[in-house]
This record gives sequence, structure tokens and C-alpha cells, in this order.
Amino acid sequence: MSNVAVLPVLEPEVAPCCPPLTERPLNAEEAERTAKMFKALGDPVRLRLFSAVASHEGGEACVCDISDVGVSQPTVSHHLKKLKEAGLLSSERRGTWVYYRVEPAVLAAMGAILTKAAAA
Repeated sequence: MSNVAVLPVLEPEVAPCCPPLTERPLNAEEAERTAKMFKALGDPVRLRLFSAVASHEGGEACVCDISDVGVSQPTVSHHLKKLKEAGLLSSERRGTWVYYRVEPAVLAAMGAILTKAAAA
């Protein structure tokens, strides 16, 4: 008899930051969080880095694979830090490299903010 138990894989629960803009006016806290996300993506270099991570095979990318965006490595690190602070990316150090991934459901949550609520 084996002592190995098969455990279910649970998807992390991610609460959307805010309701769709067409649902109701955002309160001050929701507006602050939403503005922080969109402000982080308002810079072309950050948008390129976010896109590079989001579109990378497997949903994560080593900093060594995404740093060719026309700015110096310290500037890349600065922009990645801003994306992390805005809650758009998470990271994990593996040896000497850092791997970035888009937080679960971030793209869907950002899209939902701008999407008109479906008619019931």
C-alpha cells in the first residue's frame, strides 16, 4: 500500500481590484489602486517589459531574456520594480537570475475594469 496522496491543485484566488467603470463610480481607494496600475503601464519601457513577460512562453521570463528594451540594465531594474509595486508582476530569484511573471488574473482584472458590464 502506498503512502502517496494525490492533492488537488488549487488556483490562487485573485480578487479584482475594482468593479467595471460602468458599474458604479470608484471610491477613493479603488481609484488609487487602479491609477497605480495604469500609471505603471503609462511608460513605454514598462509597457514593453510587461508585454515581454506576459507573452513569454510559460508566462514567466528571466530578466536576462527581457532586458533588451533600449535602456540600461539599472533602468530595466527600476521599471520592473515599479511594475512589481503596482501589483502587475511578481518575481522569484533562482540562482543569479530573477524570473518575472504576470500576477494571476491581472490581465483579466484590468480588462474587466474597462469592459461594460454584461446585460442580465
